[in-house]
Amino acid sequence: MNKERFNKLSGEILDASIAVHREMGPGLLESVYELCLLRELQLRGIFAENQIPVPLFYKGEDLNKNYRIDILVEKEIVIELKAVEYILPVHEAQIISHLKLTDKRLGFLINFNVPLLKEGFRRFVNKY
Repeated sequence: MNKERFNKLSGEILDASIAVHREMGPGLLESVYELCLLRELQLRGIFAENQIPVPLFYKGEDLNKNYRIDILVEKEIVIELKAVEYILPVHEAQIISHLKLTDKRLGFLINFNVPLLKEGFRRFVNKY
């Protein structure tokens, strides 16, 4: 996927997230936002899947530990959703880990528990 396509999808993800936040407001469970954002992306014609397993390998060996990506957009962009009072370093480590373990280049950490969604929207890159 080229940078132009990444940038276009990034804008769509932000717009879709704002639409969900406007419709649902803050204060709900993360799972609610996950399903709503998944649907909003699909309504926009964007391929998105949720709860994608990410196996952990060490030196080529599967350690039988799966992590989960909340939403994967177009098989390339990782979205980690939160509905928390504050984004903590552990939340940032989670999106960074997902990007590294899947070798994806772009991800977003979105916290829906904020008055304005732009305050809860963070972009992360891996070898971009």
